[in-house]
Amino acid sequence: MCGIAGYYGRASIAQERRDNCLALMRRRGPDGHGTAHRVLGDGLNAYLLHSRLSIIDLDPRSNQPFARGKGHLCFNGELYNYKELRRELIGAGQSFSTDSDTEVLASVLDAQGIAGLDKCEGMWAFGWLDDEGLLLCRDRFGEKPLYVFKDETGTYFGSEPKFIFALLGRRLPVNFEHLNRYLVNGYKAIYKNGQTFFQGLTEIAPGTLAKFDASGRRTDQLYWRPRFDTCDATMTFDDAVASARDALVESVRIRLRADVPIAFCLSGGVDSNALIAIAKRKLGYQVHGFTIMNTDERYEERDMVETTVRELGLRHTSIPVRRDDFLPNLRELIRYHDAPVCTITYYAQWQLMQAVAAEGYKVSVSGTGADELFSGYFDHQNFYIQALASDPEAQARARENWQQVVAPIVRNPFLQDPDCFVKNPALRDHIYLDADAFSGFLVNPWHEDFSEENYSPTPLRNRMNNELFHESVPPILHEDDLNAMYFSIENRSPFLDRRLFDICQRIPTRHLVRNARAKAVLRGAVRGLAPDVVVDNPRKVGFNVPIFDYLDIGDPDVRSRLLDDSPIFRHVRRERIEDLINKRDLPNSQSKFLFYFLNAKIFLEEFGAGQSR
Repeated sequence: MCGIAGYYGRASIAQERRDNCLALMRRRGPDGHGTAHRVLGDGLNAYLLHSRLSIIDLDPRSNQPFARGKGHLCFNGELYNYKELRRELIGAGQSFSTDSDTEVLASVLDAQGIAGLDKCEGMWAFGWLDDEGLLLCRDRFGEKPLYVFKDETGTYFGSEPKFIFALLGRRLPVNFEHLNRYLVNGYKAIYKNGQTFFQGLTEIAPGTLAKFDASGRRTDQLYWRPRFDTCDATMTFDDAVASARDALVESVRIRLRADVPIAFCLSGGVDSNALIAIAKRKLGYQVHGFTIMNTDERYEERDMVETTVRELGLRHTSIPVRRDDFLPNLRELIRYHDAPVCTITYYAQWQLMQAVAAEGYKVSVSGTGADELFSGYFDHQNFYIQALASDPEAQARARENWQQVVAPIVRNPFLQDPDCFVKNPALRDHIYLDADAFSGFLVNPWHEDFSEENYSPTPLRNRMNNELFHESVPPILHEDDLNAMYFSIENRSPFLDRRLFDICQRIPTRHLVRNARAKAVLRGAVRGLAPDVVVDNPRKVGFNVPIFDYLDIGDPDVRSRLLDDSPIFRHVRRERIEDLINKRDLPNSQSKFLFYFLNAKIFLEEFGAGQSR
C-alpha cells in the first residue's frame, strides 16, 4: 500500500511542487519515497512520484518507482497472487532481484502488456511509464483510488486530490452540483456519474486502463468485463455453499500474504466473522480482532462479539465510542479526506483504525462487499419475495418468514410492506428517503431522479450489482482507504475477489435467502467455522450512532458552531437547520441529513472559501 502521483504533459513541474506533493504523501507511505522523470516524444515530460508503506519484501530494493525492462512502475496496492505469477514467469525465463509483488507486476506489464492483467488478482492503482507513453490503471472493484485532472498543460494524477493540487500549484474549485447531490440524495448517489467534489477532477473507473500515447492523447479501455446474470439454475444450495466456501477460503489465504502482522476488523455480523473464522480455523492464523463497541441498544453487538472471541480464542481489542472533540476531529477527517465523510459510521471507524495503528499493525482486513455479493440489506428481503413470483407456494413461505423475522426490526417505511416490490418492482423511494424534503432545506431547491444500471432482469440481482459497483461499495472503499491511510495502514477486502464474484453471479436467486435470513449461502459456507449464534442471527446491524450522541445541542458553543456565519448558508437555509436541531429526537433520515449538512459546512469552510456557485 502506498501513495502515487504524477504528471504527463508539456510543462515542467517545479522541484518545490514535487517536494510539496511528496510531503503530503507521507501518511500513505512513511517507509520510503522516490521519483522518476522521463522525456518522451516531442518534449513530453513524465513524472512519477511514490511513497511506500512496506508490506511485502520490506527491503529498500523494492522501493518505487520500480524500473523493469523498458518501463517504470508506480504502484499502490497488492498483487495477492504474485507468488503463483512469479513461478509462471520464472518458468518462462524471467529472473527476479526482489521478493516483492511490485517486481512481479512490473514484469507482467513489461513482458505481457495489459493482456497480463487478466491473470492478476489484487487491488491496485498504478502508473506504468515506458517509451510508448503512460498507462494508468485501477483494480476491478475500485479498492484503490486514482484521481485525474487535465488542463491545457497536461494530465495530473494521484491517490488523493491534495497530491494533484500540490503538483498543479493550486486547489480546484468546489463542485457545488455534487455537494447538492450529497446533501439531498446522500452518499449512495455520489459515485453514479463520475463527478467528484472538485470541478474537473475525475477518477479512473474501476476495471479500466487509461492509455496516454507519446503525443499525450488519452484512450480508455476496459480490461475486465464482469459477467452478470449468469445464474446456473441447476446449482443446488449445497453446491452453492461449497463453491462459495472454496473461493472465500482461497481469497482469505492469499490476502494473508504479508511480511508484517495483520489485524482484523470484528463486528457481531456474519461478514467479519466469516473472514476471521476462516483465517483462524482453516488457515491457522493467530487473529487479533478490533471492535468499536456501540452503546446504542439498536446497534449494540457486544454479546455476539464476546461469543466469537471466546469460541475462536481470539486476541481482542475493544474500542469504546469516543464522543469528545467530535467537531475538531471531524474537521481534521474532512481535511484529510478532501471531501465530506459519507456516514457517521466512518467517523467511528477512523477511531478503530487509530487503535489498530497503536498496536503496531500496518494491515487490516474488513468485510466490505459481502452484503452486495450474497444479499444482506433489508430491501433484499422484499426483493426476494418479489423474485419468487413464479412459485406462489415459496413466495407465501417467504412472506410468512418475513413477518416473523424482519417485520419487527425493519424501520424504513417503504420496506415495512413485504409486498412493496411485488406491487411495484420499480419502486426505489426507499433509497433516497425524504430527498424532496431535504431539497427544501436548500436556498435553491435541487432534485435528481434516482437512476440505476441495467445488469439483470431480476430486480434483486440488479440492485445487488448496482450497490456493488455504484452505490454502497464505492463510498465504503473510499472511506476504508482514507481512514486506514491516515494511520499508514493498508486495508484488505477478501470479499472483493474476482473468482468469488463470478461464483456469486452463478448462484440461483432462490438460494440467497432462507428462513428470512439473508446471506444464506455465506452463512452456510462458514457454518461449523463461525459461532452458530452469529451464523443464525437474522439482524442486520452495522455500526451507526445517532448524531445527537456526538452533538450536545444544549451546549451554546456547539449551537454557535452549527449556526454561526459560514459559506454553507449561501446554499442551505439556516432557519431549517435551527428547526432540525431544536427537535428532541430525529428519525434516521433526518439524523443522516444533519450529519451531511455538518460535513458540507466544514468542507466549504476548508475548501470553498471565497467561492459561490
